[in-house]
Amino acid sequence: MGAAVVGDMASRPGWGLKELDFVFATLVVGSILNFALMYLLAPTAAAAAGGGAAGAAAAAAAAAAAAAATAAVQAGTTRTGLGGAFASLFSPATLTRLGAPAGHAFEPGFSLPARLTNLAVKGGLFAGVGFGAGVIGTTLSNALLWARQRADPGFTLQNAPPGVLANAGAWAAHMGVSSNLRYQAINGADAFLQPVLPPLAFRAWSVAVRTANNVLGGMSFVVLARALGVQKASAGEEAVLAKKGKQDNRAGAKQVKSVAQKKGKGPDAVEGGQVWWRRKAAAA
Repeated sequence: MGAAVVGDMASRPGWGLKELDFVFATLVVGSILNFALMYLLAPTAAAAAGGGAAGAAAAAAAAAAAAAATAAVQAGTTRTGLGGAFASLFSPATLTRLGAPAGHAFEPGFSLPARLTNLAVKGGLFAGVGFGAGVIGTTLSNALLWARQRADPGFTLQNAPPGVLANAGAWAAHMGVSSNLRYQAINGADAFLQPVLPPLAFRAWSVAVRTANNVLGGMSFVVLARALGVQKASAGEEAVLAKKGKQDNRAGAKQVKSVAQKKGKGPDAVEGGQVWWRRKAAAA
C-alpha cells in the first residue's frame, strides 16, 4: 500500500502536497481494495505436506475438507444476497465451468479463447471490486473531510472532494483494465520463472516486481483520474499568481495612460506606453 501511495504522489504536481485530500482518498480506497482482492483471490486451503502413506492420507483428508468447505461456502454465498452472488459469479468454479483457467490466463493447457475468458471474468471481478471499494472509500474519505470542516471552521479543503460515483467509476475502469492486465502479466511471469530460478532469486524477483507493480498502479490511477476529470485540482497558487499578474498588468496600463494624458500626449503615445508596459510585465 505504501508503494501505491508513493506512485500516486509522484504522479501529482509537487509530490501531491497540494492534493493530500486526493491522496488520502486513494489510500482509503486502496486499503479496502487490498483486503477485498486478497480475500477473493486467496486459496481456500493448502495441501498438507508430508511423505509416504501418512502424507498421502493427510493430503486426501485435506482435499476432502477443502472440498466440503468450498461447497459450504458456495452454498452459503447463494444465501447472502448480492455479495454472495457476486462472489459466486466470478469464482474459480465459474471459470472451470466455462472451460477457462481457474487462476490466471497463462496457466498451461488452455486455448486462446479460454484464456481470453479468464481475462474477461477477472476483469469483471476487479472492476466490480474497484467500483464497490470506490463508493465506500470515497464516501468515507469525503465524510471525514466534511467532519474536519465542521469541527474546525478555519480548516479549508485544498480541492473540491471527488464525486462518489464518478471516482468509483474511475476505480472500476482502473481495476478492470490496468490492474487486471498487470495481475495476469505478473502471474504469467511467475509461472515461467519459478521453475528456472533458485528459490532466493525468485523471492527477490517477486518482491521487486510486486513493489514496482504497486508504484505503477498508483501512478496509472492518477493519470486515468486526470483524464476522466474526476479529481480536479483547484486553481492553486499558480493560478492565483497569474490572476494577480493580470491585475497588475491592467493597473500598469491604466497608470501609463493617465500619465500620458496628464502630459498632453496623443493617443499614439498612450498606446505605445501601454504596449511597453505589457512587454515589461511579460518579461518579468
